[in-house]
Amino acid sequence: MYSHGSESLIKQARDIQEAELQKFYSRLVKLLQGKELGHETVDSLQRLHLILSATKYTRMLPSELHKKLSSLLCSPAEQLQVLSSAVLRETLPLSGQELNYTQDHAAQLNSHVTAVVLSQAGSRADLSSLCAQLLHNLDSRPSEGAAHSFMHTLPVLNSILTFSPESLTEDQVILLSKKLVDWLRYASIVQGGGASSGGFFTGHRCRQPVPIAELDGTVSGDFFTVLCVGQGFTEDQWMNVYSFSMLRHWLLTYHSVSNGTTTTDTDDRSEVDGSVVSMVSATSSSSRLLPPKERLREKTFQYCQRVIEQGDRKAHKRTDTELQKACLVEAVCILDCVCSEDASLVYRTFPSIKALFGRLSLDLSFARVLLPIAQFYLNHGEMAAVDCESVWKLVFGRFPAELFNDPFLAHEFLRFLRLNLESVQLRVPQYTCFFPNLLKFLAWDSPPLVEDFVDLLPSLVTAGTAVELLHTLLDLPCLSATLVLQLRSACLPISEQGSRGLLSLDAFRNPSFRGLFLFLLRAEAGSGDTIDRLSTLHELLAEAADWPRVIQCAQTVPSLLHVYFSAVVTVADKKLLAHLILVILERSSLLFNIPAYIREIHKVLSSHLLRLCTLHPSLVVEQSHELLEFAGTAANVYSREEIYTHVVWVLGEYLSVSHDSRCSVRLITSCFEALEAVLFEITSSAPPPGGVCPAPKVVTTLMSALAKLASRSHDLIPRVSLFLSKLRTGTRSGLFNWCSDEDDLFAIVTRGEELWSLLKAPGVAQSVLTSPPHIATSQGHRDTNTAMPLQLRALTSLTHTSHSFT
Repeated sequence: MYSHGSESLIKQARDIQEAELQKFYSRLVKLLQGKELGHETVDSLQRLHLILSATKYTRMLPSELHKKLSSLLCSPAEQLQVLSSAVLRETLPLSGQELNYTQDHAAQLNSHVTAVVLSQAGSRADLSSLCAQLLHNLDSRPSEGAAHSFMHTLPVLNSILTFSPESLTEDQVILLSKKLVDWLRYASIVQGGGASSGGFFTGHRCRQPVPIAELDGTVSGDFFTVLCVGQGFTEDQWMNVYSFSMLRHWLLTYHSVSNGTTTTDTDDRSEVDGSVVSMVSATSSSSRLLPPKERLREKTFQYCQRVIEQGDRKAHKRTDTELQKACLVEAVCILDCVCSEDASLVYRTFPSIKALFGRLSLDLSFARVLLPIAQFYLNHGEMAAVDCESVWKLVFGRFPAELFNDPFLAHEFLRFLRLNLESVQLRVPQYTCFFPNLLKFLAWDSPPLVEDFVDLLPSLVTAGTAVELLHTLLDLPCLSATLVLQLRSACLPISEQGSRGLLSLDAFRNPSFRGLFLFLLRAEAGSGDTIDRLSTLHELLAEAADWPRVIQCAQTVPSLLHVYFSAVVTVADKKLLAHLILVILERSSLLFNIPAYIREIHKVLSSHLLRLCTLHPSLVVEQSHELLEFAGTAANVYSREEIYTHVVWVLGEYLSVSHDSRCSVRLITSCFEALEAVLFEITSSAPPPGGVCPAPKVVTTLMSALAKLASRSHDLIPRVSLFLSKLRTGTRSGLFNWCSDEDDLFAIVTRGEELWSLLKAPGVAQSVLTSPPHIATSQGHRDTNTAMPLQLRALTSLTHTSHSFT
């Protein structure tokens, strides 16, 4: 929602009249003709952008204003570049001017020009023409003043290819592949910018070329890469950096493009290059005979191997260490892409990837590098026949356990799982056992990760994990609080006696309760379904009930439970579903004490209890003892109203011979007596002071269940009829002090009269209150072509006709 002030400005921009707008255009043209463009010009451009973006249709600016704004795209002031680009992207181009930005400002091409060109390209042909022009610029050596454009051409091409990969022809793909090979492998190995070698004679004529250095300060003995440092960089070194930055995108976009004829390229300069060739860069002379695509792949392999070598050097600056990590991530990802294209490279690549993993696995500060390594193992480990166990123990074990509070890693980790879910399930059989660990990400930072876990949760639900996973989801707020305590315990000193501190933190450090918290912090499943002393844990964590992180976590659990139950019915047999019903009944009274959380969980559990029993009605007979024990406890009417109502309903609905032949008269009678006792108890007297009245829904559900059971055992009908008749007469004398609301009492009595009337005719009551399964599941009442609706319409017509004759 916009603020009131913002809405007012937008309304003014939309309501501006055409005459006033033309005057504003003229005033802005005069401002842009001035020698100095100050704050007034900036304010006017911002207002123009608001006017153009607030309207529903795209405007065309006057020609003179359009040209002035186009010239600002290459202004020395970046603020003016940004504003002019934003304005032009909201307008229609002048006729025939779609590509003029690049032609007029080829010497100063930048991202703002590119944004305008992409927004105003009229067709794919326009983009193809632009790509041809840019490639022509790359193929011709630029002048000294055009170096800026030359270095920005690759980013511009990369942006275009993101939107329209088909803009390049096959010949252009081959041409750019050759150029990328040159920039990656044959960039200059001396520093640019006129770097001085030092000494007394440091004048212009005495300057000597200074070689490029490594991050640890040593002189580089191999070809230039993005991890080489110097006082300045030459143009081809910048192109090397740009080429590496777009290399993965290029390979992913065009790896399937055919090279046509096997074009050979004999201008390989590896033999005449002046650098010292290392073992990594040494290649067979046959590489010169490879087609451009394969040759680019080979040079890419060499480049990434060298970057991995450079990643082992100790950088002097912290920023260079971060650069190392970023470049290692990119290098491993590129090698993964290259090996996917050419399987023969897997065997050449794995030694360096394995060595890199061994070097970095002990330092979790390199976790962002280790994830792409895990991706490489996942994609190619089976082909290379390597043991991946240590990789998965690190990724699924230590990452969530120790880095759960790293939001960047959480995002990357869950993205890795979502993109590779099928492969992970197939090749990492222990994946589902790590769900207690994976849920730590969600427990720590719930709101941004809910969508990820909605997608991932079904993959974690198996017959072996279903029960423990349900307990873990219900305990998620406790896990969130425990993670907070774990971090606080590591940061805060142990409080002295008499000082005020967190009681929960003291409990976390207390050896007597250590086992409770360690169970919540377990890494793998299989050590038990839940905690025996769960109520004790809730008491220890009571003060965490209002912590924002815990509350946010609790708010996500209901939606995850819906996903869980939708998945569990597809993998569970009846025995497991019966166990889940018991868990629902048990855990409904053992939830972390957040009132809103308890209410929502009760709603979810009750709805899915009903769903499970609807799918398998025989579960009601099989679990009748536990269900009757729950329904026969009057306290549940007040503390667990939602679940109690649904339990009573399924007992009355499915405790029938028509649903399960094992349902005996004795079982129906015992159920009737248990429900009857509860109904009499909650309607026999007023609630204590400060207590609540029984919910009308509970009372009507109990009455309906008793009527259904009585219709199946006619000996019970007099007992129900007696209560219903007393209910009817009691309203006239005002004896019902257990219901304070007149509307509620009226609804209860009305329902009672309906049931009482039905039970007067036991045969009718049984057919109405106990529908056979084939009628309950049939769609006949909705199908106008079945016999029953036709008969009903015929009878209705006859009755109407007879009335008309009378």
